[in-house]
Amino acid sequence: MEKYLTDPVEIEKQSMQTITGILGNVTVPPLKLKVIKRVIHTTADFHYAKILRFNNEAIAKIIAAIREQRHIVTDTQMAKAGINKRKLAQYGVEVRCFMQDKDVAEEAKRNGGTRAMSCMEKAVRDEQNGVFVIGNAPTALFRLLELMEEGKANPAAIIGVPVGFVGAAEAKDLLSQKPIPSILTSGRKGGSNVAASIVNALLYMMEEEER
Repeated sequence: MEKYLTDPVEIEKQSMQTITGILGNVTVPPLKLKVIKRVIHTTADFHYAKILRFNNEAIAKIIAAIREQRHIVTDTQMAKAGINKRKLAQYGVEVRCFMQDKDVAEEAKRNGGTRAMSCMEKAVRDEQNGVFVIGNAPTALFRLLELMEEGKANPAAIIGVPVGFVGAAEAKDLLSQKPIPSILTSGRKGGSNVAASIVNALLYMMEEEER
């Protein structure tokens, strides 16, 4: 059998070298490029270099929120699982997902909405929940933006990359029009893995700053 790499560090190093080579000379600020490369590393999809959007000093604002111990809320257990919780714990930050909570399910049934919507409604009741990371459910993003309009939510930043054919592009387009710091993908692409990789890219940046 042909030999293959087994060292995770070397695999990642070579992957990033390949990504850099394929991207070539791109005119993107260094910090944004690090996020783009991490997303491409996760998805093997270079289209993300064209559709990732960074609004209102999002990178700096999210990093600041983490340093201020504002917790992260995800719309899926998958996104929660993919985020590096060990690194976050160094800043006293938790990753929270309320999708499986009994009261969220009951509220969704009572109101006739999705669990993702009720998840956002529960999350905004705690002001310590500062960074909202949405990778799957457009209804979560729509509802969060509504809660902001109603004066019931004041997140520090939103990572909005829900994937899908119904409402995903529209929800992200609406987010792009808001003054809140945000990182999003235009169009239908995204996902929980993309959402987690964006958070992890920011954590790697923080780690590099502190070396």
